[in-house]
Amino acid sequence: MSEAPRLVRSAAGDALTELLLRVFRLNGLFLSEAEEIARPTGLTPARWQVLGAVLQQPRTVSGIARVMGLTRQSVQRLADALAEAGITEYVDNPAHRRARLVRPTAAGWAAIEVIRPRQYAWTHQVTADVGAEELRAAVATMERVIERIEEMEQRGSPGDAAAPEARG
Repeated sequence: MSEAPRLVRSAAGDALTELLLRVFRLNGLFLSEAEEIARPTGLTPARWQVLGAVLQQPRTVSGIARVMGLTRQSVQRLADALAEAGITEYVDNPAHRRARLVRPTAAGWAAIEVIRPRQYAWTHQVTADVGAEELRAAVATMERVIERIEEMEQRGSPGDAAAPEARG
């Protein structure tokens, strides 16, 4: 009979759990606010997010998914809905014949012009007593955690890395 894996608890692990719980809560708050900010345009937060991913440059659906950390299939559904609504369009990709690029249309840019002042006003209120340096430090920490998780995913499933001592 095999032994149950030994669970190892650490201060850093507990801190990561606290961060994760706050990220979940923050995500819920962001989505709620995004819904209010985008409401006049008829965009959902998810559609706004996909549109936002192609404002700087056109991207393939796979490229959008990578930037957003989502599955290609979920982004494909959103990109198709945006194209159907005339907010984005698919254009030929000189680098790949079959993977077309998504880019905003004039209607997409018009939606962003409605959203931007509302978003800027909201971010101004939120950051009234939270400084840029504090926020940049939080972003840097989150980036390190993201990089670590992505490294682990490339090596194997997250569950395999959960209890290194149990592999022995």
